[in-house]
Amino acid sequence: MHSRGLIYVVLSILCFYGYSQSELPEKKSYTTAWAQTEIVLDGKLDDDAWNQVEWGGDFIGHRPEYNVEPHQETQFKILYDAKFLYVGIRAHDTEPEKIVKRMSRRDGFDGDFVEINIDSYNDKRTAFSFTASVSGVKGDEYVSNNGDDWDSTWDPIWYLRTSVDDKGWIAEFKIPLSQLRFANQEEHTWGIQFTRRIFREEERSTWQPIDPNAPGWVHLFGELKGIKGIKPQKQLEIQPYVLTSYEKYPREKENPFRDTGKEYMGNVGLDAKVGITSDITLDLTFNPDFGQVDADPSTVNLSAFQLFFQERRPFFLEGSNLLSFRTSGGPNNLFYSRRVGGRPHGYPDNVEHIDYPDNTRIIGAAKVTGKNAKGFSWGILESVTNREKADVIYEGGGKGEEIVEPFTNFLVGRVQQDIDGGKTVIGALATNVKRFDNRGNGLEYLHDNATSAGVDVNHNFKDREYGMEFKAMFSKVEGTQGAIYRTQTSSQRFFQRPDNNHKEVDTTRTSLVGSAATLSFGKQNGNWRWRIGSNFKSPELVLNDAGFLRQTDDINNWLWTQYRINKVTNLFRWQNYNIYAEHNNDFGGAITGRGMNFNMNWEFNNYWGFGQGVWVGGTRFSNADLRGGPSIRYPGNVNYWYRLSSNSRKKITVSFNNWFNWGDKDFTKSSGISVNINARPTDAMELSISPNINWNRDNLQYIAQRDFNNDTRYILGKVVQETYSMSIRANYNITPNLTLEYWGQPFLAKGEYSEFKRVDQPSSEAYDRRFTMYENAEIMFDKENQEYQVFETGGEVPDYTFSNPNFNMVQFRSNFVMRWEYIPGSTLFAVWSSNGSYFDQSQGNSFRDLSNQLTDLSGSNTFLIKYTYRFIL
Repeated sequence: MHSRGLIYVVLSILCFYGYSQSELPEKKSYTTAWAQTEIVLDGKLDDDAWNQVEWGGDFIGHRPEYNVEPHQETQFKILYDAKFLYVGIRAHDTEPEKIVKRMSRRDGFDGDFVEINIDSYNDKRTAFSFTASVSGVKGDEYVSNNGDDWDSTWDPIWYLRTSVDDKGWIAEFKIPLSQLRFANQEEHTWGIQFTRRIFREEERSTWQPIDPNAPGWVHLFGELKGIKGIKPQKQLEIQPYVLTSYEKYPREKENPFRDTGKEYMGNVGLDAKVGITSDITLDLTFNPDFGQVDADPSTVNLSAFQLFFQERRPFFLEGSNLLSFRTSGGPNNLFYSRRVGGRPHGYPDNVEHIDYPDNTRIIGAAKVTGKNAKGFSWGILESVTNREKADVIYEGGGKGEEIVEPFTNFLVGRVQQDIDGGKTVIGALATNVKRFDNRGNGLEYLHDNATSAGVDVNHNFKDREYGMEFKAMFSKVEGTQGAIYRTQTSSQRFFQRPDNNHKEVDTTRTSLVGSAATLSFGKQNGNWRWRIGSNFKSPELVLNDAGFLRQTDDINNWLWTQYRINKVTNLFRWQNYNIYAEHNNDFGGAITGRGMNFNMNWEFNNYWGFGQGVWVGGTRFSNADLRGGPSIRYPGNVNYWYRLSSNSRKKITVSFNNWFNWGDKDFTKSSGISVNINARPTDAMELSISPNINWNRDNLQYIAQRDFNNDTRYILGKVVQETYSMSIRANYNITPNLTLEYWGQPFLAKGEYSEFKRVDQPSSEAYDRRFTMYENAEIMFDKENQEYQVFETGGEVPDYTFSNPNFNMVQFRSNFVMRWEYIPGSTLFAVWSSNGSYFDQSQGNSFRDLSNQLTDLSGSNTFLIKYTYRFIL
């Protein structure tokens, strides 16, 4: 049965499968009061002011089992004044010696903790979360989309003290009202929720009962009443920084740009947060520096598509969920913040030496966000990046400057309107990238102007038991004929494919307009859940100026269903079982992907975890693997994986992942192993090591294409690729605000090619007719020039050549960071970064050779000190 038909069959079954939602528990409320006397933050709760209000409590079990009596009692009190909200939590414990006091850096969420979520907008969709670990580590998150998104990059200024006694432990919070957002009215009712985690039991209990199978989180909060006479606080925070750095690298005597082997640098910049009104906040950054950010992980990319790397820069991380607009398929998004300040696009020709900038400097960026009492939220991000130049020495002599990146303006805007308490949300997002001086500077191949926009509707009905989502998007890029030609023939599109019957290259175009849409519907609460959807991306869609898009020309239909059991049984603490099926084709009707996945995940009563899954894929066509050549047909495949993890509460924990992939006709075979070993020698220290080994053999790996006799030869080969990597981390918390952190990653990869072949009938049903192997007499390796010579006609002069595709890559990256938040919001960083790499194309290299090269690796070392101070005005 085709996977498309299977989707329809399973959907029909689901439509007849009923589940009745259990009756919602009664909404709790707590009444607070204005603090009449001073509260000293000491983690004791012995100030007279705390006697003004009663204890709240009666927590109920949430996980692993809902609606049961928790192992320990939890109580709280809440007070406020004109500037602060005060929260005191008494976490009773009959065995205080067993309280787990693990430390971590901010937002580590380790050990025993208590948490308060505050829906001060009372919009039933967003909340501010404050978490206190028993060791005094703070966590804070901005909660949006009714609990679907938790943004831990939100770092407000607030104050915390904890203490442990013979009754358990206490957390005392002092939260400035300036860090919250609320309407300007005389009396307030806020949504509120408390959560407690008892680490040794891996138990979570909540004040307001919320079934783990319920759809959503924030709309089910209890209520905080009694707040009167407070006014929204205008926030003004300014955080300048001063940075000095020293870089040391191997001397290159003949390169005047690197002949000293060292470089000194200083820099200054500024971040600011301004509360324009009670509903609007402005974030600013001028000449930002992200020197303390971890490097991206090493990788080898043999595909036709660019790789996606996670955003790591704090300015762009905070509030990133507001400016997100996912399309479909992995990381595809209308806005990908790594485009701002990324590596320059240009690289000059005919140069002997070059001093090339690593990144484009961000001159300044501003982010304005707001939400009013009527549920209308909005955000605007504006950023300007510098014109970047590279100093060069040309071949044959002579110095000069070459522009490698034009002045560029990035603009992103997002609006959303909540309707009926967030049951319906309507929104839109738009992006624009404007380049000012790419023409006449050798950068005419870049778009002059790129715009994208989308609208989305999310509607929940029948008490949020069912949900529907719809999105529609469009894009438009403008530029020279050469720029638009380059866009049409890029790896996302390949309009020039000889068998592309639904799109063709137009060399006269100076703009390109594309579209995309997605629609899904499903059941989103209870033990049994399902969702069905369909989406498309037109061939002309272009998002990669401001967003991320791996490939266009796709129509995707899919179905997902899950059965979960969040109840303790004789064997398991929880279980879930999932089925996913999809069918993909391009706009010409060719099947580009289809298959079905089944997986299951369990946690046993001894806190060990196990999961496994299998993907069965059918015959498919790739429009991209021949890099502009015809589509190539691939046999089906089977992928199996499993994982095993030990009890995460122990001092030493281990997780193990293993996967295997088999292709029909034996055209490919691969496997991988990853292990994570985590150790907690003390509550203040955490060590982890994560080795990974991946092996891949692909008989149809693309190598090159060459012209021959008025035809194009698409050359494939068998590649055997081995990759070894290991992530090493060590964190030591001297105090909750003073941490030492180390990250290092050795990376070794090798690829050896053989069994070279040329493509003949790439879409033939017969696998052997899709290519022809080169005979021994037809191909010869020229070791001196590191290339293969092909003699199809049998003469003495090669008909064409292609470079040796073998590769050996060794790399080591590391960061050592001392981070001291000496007062809330003000930080001192001391950083040592190391980066070394080696690459060659020799044949027959072994792992031993690669590992020897790792020990002899030389590279750059950077030392920097960065000092920030936050002024609160």
